[in-house]
Parts: sequence; C-alpha cells; structure tokens
Amino acid sequence: MTIPRGPSNGTRIIAKEVHLTVSGVSENPSFLTGCPFHSLLSTQSPEKSDRGKMRPILMKGHERPLTFLKYNREGDLLFSCAKDHTPTVWFADNGERLGTYRGHNGAVWCCDVSRDSMRLITGSADQTAKLWNVQTGAQLFTFNFDSPARAVDFSVGDKLAVITTDPFMELPSAILVKRIAQDPEDQTGESVLTIKGPQGRINRAVWGPLNRTIISAGEDAIIRIWDSEARKLLKESDKETGHQKTVSSLFKSADGSHFLTGSLDKSAKLWDSRTLTLIKTYVTERPVNAVALSPLLDQVVMGGGQDASHVTTTDRRAGKFEAKFFHKILQEEIGGVKGHFGPINALAFNPDGRSFSSGGEDGYVRLHHFDPDYFNMKM
Repeated sequence: MTIPRGPSNGTRIIAKEVHLTVSGVSENPSFLTGCPFHSLLSTQSPEKSDRGKMRPILMKGHERPLTFLKYNREGDLLFSCAKDHTPTVWFADNGERLGTYRGHNGAVWCCDVSRDSMRLITGSADQTAKLWNVQTGAQLFTFNFDSPARAVDFSVGDKLAVITTDPFMELPSAILVKRIAQDPEDQTGESVLTIKGPQGRINRAVWGPLNRTIISAGEDAIIRIWDSEARKLLKESDKETGHQKTVSSLFKSADGSHFLTGSLDKSAKLWDSRTLTLIKTYVTERPVNAVALSPLLDQVVMGGGQDASHVTTTDRRAGKFEAKFFHKILQEEIGGVKGHFGPINALAFNPDGRSFSSGGEDGYVRLHHFDPDYFNMKM
C-alpha cells in the first residue's frame, strides 16, 4: 500500500503491507541547515519552488525504535533492525518494503549482509544469532548462546563471521568467530575463536584489514584491536586522547583503512585501522548514537540526541535529533538534516554516496536522496 504525499509537507510515507497502520505526519520536510549547505536548499513552499529540496521518504515498517541500518554492496537493498524482533528489507531507491525476517523473540541489535547479497546474519537479545536467505526469508541456521548477541560482521570473503555476546549473570562479554559454510546443510555452531571480552558490553566488533584483526569497542570506552589468529590483544586506544564514555557505534571506511567511532561523550573519532592512531575528532553537543562515513565525499555524519527516557519532555528541536554533517578533514560542522521525533539510533550511507538513511527512536526509517547541487558544493 502506498500512501500518497500530502499537498503541504512534501514527505512520502511508504508501507507495502496492508495491515500496517500509519499515522498522519504533519512535520515539515527535512532540510539541510547550516553553512554552507543551507544556501543550496530553498525553504519556499512546493508551489513556489521545487529547486533545492531534499524530500525524505519515510518508511514505517517497525513498531519499536530502530537499532541498526545496513546497505548491501550494490546499494539497491537496505536492511533495518529494531527492537520489535523483525529485521526488514527495503528497496533502497524508493523505500518500498520487500519483506521481513521472522524468527527472533527479542530485540535485534545488528545485522550484516554477504557480499553477494544472498545471506543475512542478525544478532538478537533472544540469545541467538541467525543466518537467513535474503531472497526467501528462510532461516538457514541459528547460533545459540548463553547471553544476548550484540554485534555481527561478515569477514572479507564471507567465510567467517564475528559475533559478540553481552555480559549476563556470571558470564563476561565475549567475541566469537564462527565459520560460515557454503552449503547451509554443512553449517555448525562451533566457534573457531573465542575471546573473553573486557568489562561491560561490547557494542561493536568488526573485521580489520585482510581479516587478520578484529576491532572492538563498547561500554568501557576503549577501542581494541585483537589478533584474529593468535587470540591476543594487539592495541588499545589511549585513555587520554580516546573516548571518555561508552562507544555506541563503529563504522568502517569503504577500503577498510580507517574507521569512525561515536560515543556518548558527545564526540566521534576517526582512527587508523592498522595502528589505532587517532586521526581526527569531531565534537558535537549531543550524545552520539550512530556514525557513518560518506564513500564519495570527505564527510562524516553523526546522529544521536538526549536519552530516550527524556524525549517526551521536550520538542524535537530542543532534543537535538537531527543528523549532523562534518567535514572529514577540516573537522567543521557543515550542515544538518532534521526530521526525527526522537534520538537517531542508526545511520548508513548508500555505497554510491548519493543517498543516506537514518533510523530513530520514533520507529521511522528516513531515506534521503541528495540533490545534484550537493555534489557540486565548494568548501
């Protein structure tokens, strides 16, 4: 079912399945604000001018807050995870919902899709990580744990997957590596590698260059690089120059040479993937829940906002719920995209760099296609 755009707000809401109930949206269209973006975009009414408007597509398919967003390698599919137990896949161009993956019994925290877009892996609070057939939605295998699964990431080549589990009861956090069989019938739950994690939850773990290392970050605010074969710790971020509060997100560059972390200490930091050298720091005025790197331009985007328990006490402007763009090299804020009615929990750039999506505490995924003027912008 497609709900047409109303005459006044310039926002499209798309929901494919008839059983969805979509409440009316009365907000203004999303605009990039701040110098120099604001000069590219007009705030005139649609009747007066359509030039310079970046109209978002609002995708309502989740009943609970979003937790994670992931594009496939080609950029034609967008996968979303939320606290409503049901990962969802959308067309990345028009926001049409293709289907859902039903089987989890808890919040789904993270997902990753294989290079050939044939398999999806998800980590959930129901103490499982699941492998899915992307096309049919069938469950291929379930990895069972004794504590909630948090982060998941396929290796280069898709033959391995790293999964983190939360501390639970007397169990510490852990980083586990599973071998991914080419034939689902040959898949087993045996771990190739198990690393007992540090104190607190590990919010993100990803593969380093050539699958030789695993990069992890979490509640203790320290970034760590582990040897994926020798099972030993190689490097830790410096406590003075590193994050001071929980690291909430971690995003690798397209070539894997560097990565970006976001923290509740109201900053994002750019690191070298091999040496863990701190390259850049981006400071904002709100806790950062999600970060992403543009694959096309020298830009980073970060999103967050005040804690979810406080969002009903203020309006969306005071809550600072917009996605903020920073220049990757100059470390200066260059614009923002408003729209969410709660903290932003997830961000992702399309691999072609021509669009990005955000997921919020409000349960919406907002898909933004950049205007042509955006790519001709002079700094």
